Amino acid sequence: KMCSENGDFSVSVTNEEVVAAVLPMQEHWLPLSNLDLLLPPLDVGVFFCYKNPIITSTTMEDCATNKITFGTMVASLKKALAQTLISYYVFAGEVVLNSMGEPEVLCNNRGVDFVEAEADVELKNLNFYNPDQSIEGKFVPKKKNGVLVVQTTALKCGGIIVACTFDHRIADAYSTNMFLVSWATMAHPTTTILATTSCHPCFRRSLLSPRRPGSIHPSLHQMYTSISHLPAPSTTTTTLLSRIYFVTAEQLHYMQSLAATRTKLECFSALLWKMVACAASRDTNSKRVTVKMGIVIDGRKRLGNGDKNSEAMMECYFGNMLSIPFGEKLVEELVKEPLEYVVEAVHEFLSVTATEEHFLGLIDWMEAQRPIPGVSRIYCNRADEGPAFVVSSGQRFPEGKVDFGWGKAMFASYHFPWGGEAGYVMPMPSPLGNGDWVVYMHLAKKYLDIIETEAAHVIKPLTWDYLNK
Repeated sequence: KMCSENGDFSVSVTNEEVVAAVLPMQEHWLPLSNLDLLLPPLDVGVFFCYKNPIITSTTMEDCATNKITFGTMVASLKKALAQTLISYYVFAGEVVLNSMGEPEVLCNNRGVDFVEAEADVELKNLNFYNPDQSIEGKFVPKKKNGVLVVQTTALKCGGIIVACTFDHRIADAYSTNMFLVSWATMAHPTTTILATTSCHPCFRRSLLSPRRPGSIHPSLHQMYTSISHLPAPSTTTTTLLSRIYFVTAEQLHYMQSLAATRTKLECFSALLWKMVACAASRDTNSKRVTVKMGIVIDGRKRLGNGDKNSEAMMECYFGNMLSIPFGEKLVEELVKEPLEYVVEAVHEFLSVTATEEHFLGLIDWMEAQRPIPGVSRIYCNRADEGPAFVVSSGQRFPEGKVDFGWGKAMFASYHFPWGGEAGYVMPMPSPLGNGDWVVYMHLAKKYLDIIETEAAHVIKPLTWDYLNK
């Protein structure tokens, strides 16, 4: 059975099964929080690439051959996954609608779909710069049922790719990172029982309960809307492409030196805002066109509010705890003004969400909309309204901690071609551990072209040579 095929290489599925928790659990319902309900049905992918594993005295070995094989690695992954699902049981459930028509998780231990595949390609020959060609539909699985699906793929060189796709309504990247580290820790031969049980995910939805009465700041109505108020879909659509780049630590420090009191993320996002505006300026009537840029903000520290007990629970909270403030500027303003000016504009719209009150107000706002779903306005941008994109910081991406027992990943990335009109960008730490960033971008071709020409000295295509330094 072919999973996918193109002129360069093919991937064939060799086995499909369901992995469930090793212990039975009582079936129950887990409601989504008000912040979960702000997410439309979106699936997010993530993948980890490992070179031909190194045999050590502590890794799992085939008793007959004294070698690590794809079979022994897969067996270890499945066993650890079943054990990890005891704590992360929500990933083994399925999303169903309740009596109000809202999604909830039926925690019934249906399990996680697990796909085994083989690819007739070597790791060094994969085109990481163009994941549409090398990754999409091949190594990152499509989720058909449940909340999570996993795929392991054996490569021609002896390497392995471990990938999964999850329902964004159930988990944000922070929550999924927790799960991935726990899974890898459970699989690692040197792991102790204490290490795997010291931190459990928190599903306490009462942490995000609305206030009575609620208090909603007017700015929230500008950031979010009910889906019942969305305009008619655009008659024109824009195809978005996925690309992966890298930015050196030196370039990041230089950008930050232009606005010393601001973060690297603010400075890098400002550069992208200018580049997208530069591309938009080449269209007719561009002077009246605006460019929207949003940045995903994690509310865990904001809602912890300095209290140690609250912060500890928030640190382990599993689910979505996100807000997406955004700015909107005229194309000509973004093109004309220096980077430092645009950085301050980024900081200004981010400062709105820097408080506990913002997230409490967002919870109250969603409560006032229910059962009609709400959504971030920038997600719903139409092509004829001007360009829009969202930046989500992946600096907590734990590629160095996802070691299943055969070494750290030589490369890993989120993969999120979400299908909307708005673009998506996620900068993550480089696997080289040198302060560089690896950046996943999902944008229209004309914006990528400008980024690759006008910002070529900063943003460079990811290559095997870079990863194999």
